[in-house]
Amino acid sequence: MDKNLTKAQLVERSLMKRFRKEIWTKFILALKRYNLVEEGDKIAVCVSGGKDSMLLSKLMQILKKISEVNFEVVYLCMNPGYNEKNLNQIKENAKLLEIPLEIFESNIFDSVFHIEKSPCYLCARMRRGYLYSEAQKRGCNKIALAHHFNDVIETTLMGMLYGAQLQAMPPKLNSKNFEGMSLIRPLYCVHEEDILAWKKYNDLTFLQCACRFTENLGEEEISPSARLNVKNIIKDLKNKIPDVENHIFKSIHNCQLDTMVGVKYHDEDYDFNEIFENNMKKKKV
Repeated sequence: MDKNLTKAQLVERSLMKRFRKEIWTKFILALKRYNLVEEGDKIAVCVSGGKDSMLLSKLMQILKKISEVNFEVVYLCMNPGYNEKNLNQIKENAKLLEIPLEIFESNIFDSVFHIEKSPCYLCARMRRGYLYSEAQKRGCNKIALAHHFNDVIETTLMGMLYGAQLQAMPPKLNSKNFEGMSLIRPLYCVHEEDILAWKKYNDLTFLQCACRFTENLGEEEISPSARLNVKNIIKDLKNKIPDVENHIFKSIHNCQLDTMVGVKYHDEDYDFNEIFENNMKKKKV
């Protein structure tokens, strides 16, 4: 029976059977919980060539086939200046998984290559802008990024430890620069370890880091990133608090605002005294 199935069909079957609980169910949970896919949407799935975005593409493809919600989906891949080997791997994986990938060109790597201060931050912002622009040209109202559960909790801790702020990665947000466009994260509840297990089970190989800055470096030459440090912190914490990952994730759904000393909402700052005085006035009324 397996011999009659294509590789893409086998991968799809693994998502609906072997990894149904770990991946498919959590994918659907995020869609419903945060209202990510709506009637009439046209969604651009942004494909980088890594395991996460390729998985998201397959999940959205399956969803399109079986969903009662009427929506459209396109699969966009930006070539910011990948070398030929990396670009070919993306194309081969798209063909193998039967993803109708649309590739467009940009010169982002050349633009940021000589930037000494925060080149990764600038590169990420430029990539996001290009993706919004290309999606909008195709009549899309949403772009879908492949950030997963672990990205969410790591970003939360990174904000505290490196940015001195309590800030989460939201499952959906409206674009400030592209009117009528929003960003969604359908893998919001999917754990990275389950994505890795899915990749291994299907014997798939994806891009890891195709960045111009690191592609010619050995592993020992690449300095540890803030995200890697936080990954290791969470790993150590799990030895003492087994459910620590879920605790961090649930904490961003259960924020006690009345205990915060300072809050920023819609770019407006509210300090403790202002919040305290307002609460006192409400109590008197």
